[in-house]
Amino acid sequence: MLDKTIYKQIFKASFDAPIDVEFWDGEKVSYGQGDPIATIILHEVIPIKDIMAHASLTFGEAYMDGKIEIKGNLQQLVKVAYDSKESFLNGSKFSKLIPKHSHSENKSKADVQSHYDIGNDFYKMWLDSTMTYSCAYFVSEKDTLEDAQWNKVRHILNKLHAQSGETLLDIGCGWGTLLFTAAKEYNLEATGVTLSQQQYDFVSNKIKEEGLEGRVHVYLEDYRELKDTYDHVTSVGMFEHVGKENLGEYFKQVDHLLTENGTALIHGITGQHKGAGVDAWINKYIFPGGYIPNIAENVGHIIDASLQVDDIEPLRRHYQKTLEIWTANFHKVEEEVISKYGERFYRMWDLYLQACAASFESGNIDVVQYLLTKGPSGTNLPMTRSYIYHADVASGVK
Repeated sequence: MLDKTIYKQIFKASFDAPIDVEFWDGEKVSYGQGDPIATIILHEVIPIKDIMAHASLTFGEAYMDGKIEIKGNLQQLVKVAYDSKESFLNGSKFSKLIPKHSHSENKSKADVQSHYDIGNDFYKMWLDSTMTYSCAYFVSEKDTLEDAQWNKVRHILNKLHAQSGETLLDIGCGWGTLLFTAAKEYNLEATGVTLSQQQYDFVSNKIKEEGLEGRVHVYLEDYRELKDTYDHVTSVGMFEHVGKENLGEYFKQVDHLLTENGTALIHGITGQHKGAGVDAWINKYIFPGGYIPNIAENVGHIIDASLQVDDIEPLRRHYQKTLEIWTANFHKVEEEVISKYGERFYRMWDLYLQACAASFESGNIDVVQYLLTKGPSGTNLPMTRSYIYHADVASGVK
């Protein structure tokens, strides 16, 4: 009979809360005291050599393939694993980061399209009507996801202190909610760039439908190709895709794209104490080429780019709640997703959404908004932050 000692050591090191484990031969082992938060069922042997090489990738694939089953709260199970310093999720002896990846313009385009060009219909199943696939901003417990996404967009535009008639560039514009809000509510000339064909087609059609030609522009283009300058630059959930080796170039390009004393609002996933770096499973199946930097990395690159910091706002709890709502929405369309994409795909996305919620809940990662100025900080901004919240109220942020 196969010796399960190493498996038991891994589970003991990785979970401080009570869990039950049921092995492929029927043996059941309980860890911790009290009622288990979840039961892990191993339907077959998972090779130890694979676990030692890439624990998160191995367990993730085993879950996708149904070799591992989780009964109970998957988000809490992953959260507990993040909480344990010896966990395979925390850079212990049971895990290893994957090698560096190329981030040429062609490679970046392929990486983005592999995630965002699954199809607009897929995202419509579980996002809200704004089609916003980034952290929402919950001001009130009564906020729906849609309320919170509108809050987020207006909160970003209010931070910029943008004035009627000015220009704005949104790097990685998604399905265009920020662009259309900037044009219609703030009277800005708004330009967006994306590498996703699906997003480009969606925004292009909406520009025509709403008669916004001349006020909203979208390009299927890499941000590194842009030459014009803008009064304001926004970028939401973008720098996580550029790769560790390109973060410096990314912030320098933000500087190049801004007019003198222009403002930028850069919003993205960031580690507080350390960067989450690269996770082998997420990199292979969800975000090829992705990298999560820490705050010190980003601020260092901001300084090197000659930009100045006006404000830093962490939104960790907001992204946890956003992901929990997405997960609930995703579960409601389980049968539809499985019918169209298959059960393995459904399990992959379910694990991704819940694991990310757990990572935010544990504080392993955060999401941060960096308000930046080209030139001396705050030159074109009011003297205090109060302008942001006054503008939030005036613009309908609840």
